[in-house]
Amino acid sequence: MKLYLITLFLTAVITSCGQKSIDTEKTFGKGQQLSELTNKKLKESSGLAASKQNPGLLWTHNDSGNEPEIYLVDKNLNIKLTVSLVGIENRDWEDITVGPGPDSAKSYVYVGDIGDNDAVYSYKYIYRFPEPVADSATNISIADFETIVFKLEDGAKDTESLFVDTRSQNLYVISKRETPVWLYELKSPRANGDTLTAAKQLSLPFTQIVSADFLPETGDVVIKNYEHIYFWRNQNDKPVTTLLKNPPNEIPYEQEPQGEAIAWATDGSGFYTLSEKKKKKPSYLYFYPREVN
Repeated sequence: MKLYLITLFLTAVITSCGQKSIDTEKTFGKGQQLSELTNKKLKESSGLAASKQNPGLLWTHNDSGNEPEIYLVDKNLNIKLTVSLVGIENRDWEDITVGPGPDSAKSYVYVGDIGDNDAVYSYKYIYRFPEPVADSATNISIADFETIVFKLEDGAKDTESLFVDTRSQNLYVISKRETPVWLYELKSPRANGDTLTAAKQLSLPFTQIVSADFLPETGDVVIKNYEHIYFWRNQNDKPVTTLLKNPPNEIPYEQEPQGEAIAWATDGSGFYTLSEKKKKKPSYLYFYPREVN
């Protein structure tokens, strides 16, 4: 009996030590349904970013095969502004983010043509341009934008997450279909016009990662896949590559048909998620309020 109890104790210790150190984050409220996605123009929403120049509004876009357009929407998912990028295609737009750029007085939009389901594309593209401001126009076209051309250090693969560290202006993408996935970094400043190499930085013990975002005020990071949301609180102003080496907390997730988008509110009061509509399943814009800062 004594030997049995000792064995049972050791088994419990080993099992406990082998578990991932991911706790449930209790400082975010339950996801709140703000509005149902009914606009057919947003049928395959794949990215989401809070607008800095248009307070209270969000940027989104569709993924591969759709028009090379981004949409400025309100919290009822009404389109306030459609922005067309001239002379390019939407090969596989997967994420969008807002952050600083060459002119410190401006806010910039970064659109990530970074998807690659079959791992066949040698190069990826990020389109950067000053963030438009909504006025009386409902449609505008932009022909003057920067194209950041890059490849991954270890070859072609699918990536669907893009975010910018607003302090360093380094750009980050995360692979999707591996286990574990990998974080890649494009350091700033970047030579305009040259093909860059995104350096492989560290592995993350997840798979199917589809979106991520960085909170400028604190450096906090959220990353999601189809079933989970992971949150890193950046208490000591750590660089991204240091912060993400730590275990995240997990935020209870309101499951979506195909949730591929996440974005912090500009004031850090919480974050939004948005899903594609699949097989006529209802899709909503959710907001997860931050209850304790």
